[in-house]
Amino acid sequence: MPRRPTRHRRSLNPQPLTFSSFSRSVAQVASSFKAKHRMQHSKQHRESAPKSAVNGFSNNTLEAKGEQSVSSDEEEFEGVVQADFAFFDPKANDFHGVKTLLQTYLDDKQWDLSGFVDLVLGQTTVGTVVKIEDDEDEGVFSLVTALNMQRYKDHKCILELKEFLLKACQEKDVQDNLISLLGEQAQYVGLLVSQRVVNLPPQLLPPLYDALFDEVSWATEDEPTEELKNSFRFKFYILVSKIYKNKNANKKKKLSSDSDEAIIYTKPEDEIFHRLSLWSFCFPLQTQQPATLELRNYRFMGLVMAIEADKISTFRQELKSLINES
Repeated sequence: MPRRPTRHRRSLNPQPLTFSSFSRSVAQVASSFKAKHRMQHSKQHRESAPKSAVNGFSNNTLEAKGEQSVSSDEEEFEGVVQADFAFFDPKANDFHGVKTLLQTYLDDKQWDLSGFVDLVLGQTTVGTVVKIEDDEDEGVFSLVTALNMQRYKDHKCILELKEFLLKACQEKDVQDNLISLLGEQAQYVGLLVSQRVVNLPPQLLPPLYDALFDEVSWATEDEPTEELKNSFRFKFYILVSKIYKNKNANKKKKLSSDSDEAIIYTKPEDEIFHRLSLWSFCFPLQTQQPATLELRNYRFMGLVMAIEADKISTFRQELKSLINES
């Protein structure tokens, strides 16, 4: 099903979008660190190949002004970068770009990441990658998709992902719910995967999520078999993300000021998802994080959330409002 074309053009400073000046400053520090690491890694894996957009692709033309993490010769610079971002169906040539985005999806766990990427790329009716239009390198800047946990339950990567989540969950009141969604209710559960480079303009987020949830809806009508149609009739979504959590957040001692927020979200939409979630849990991460003065009171944590599918319309509305007001 072709996507409905939308176009936006505006100037912006690509700072991480959060809900306070302190959160923005801290997230910017973390973003700078992660952007350098990710961009340097991705440059080693990009392939050049002819690129064709899907019919009616969604395109955003944006000017991003600010410090860029890596230039063509890997030197930092200040300046204006103009890019035409386009939405595409996933394809085989996106393998290395998607794999780079998902490199720390399950922290530092050694798992069948290549197999997971193959599942993502093999599901072309639901899922979107964001690239720069007419870019020879075909670098992938964002990925969003939803995978049915029952449909792919026998794949090694999904078995390992379920094992990781069950081991990470140490909250007794959540464990039974998690086991249920990963087991007896798996046919109704979509693993919502959303990964992107840290400086992707936030104006892309509403159309990107709209594309995903529209495609989920269309797939329940347009897939060739009843089994495939049913595999997109989600009742729940599970998300795996990352946050910065204040070390004193669980203590009775009141956080001293606005400079001591309980949670800093690395992605602005996660605060909406978290607020709408049926349940959630955090777990410690082993992956490298920047050691900065701003983050001295924070711990880098994984965040797993379960969201009821009937809350998605509310999410879409709140995300649009958040971006429009920023």
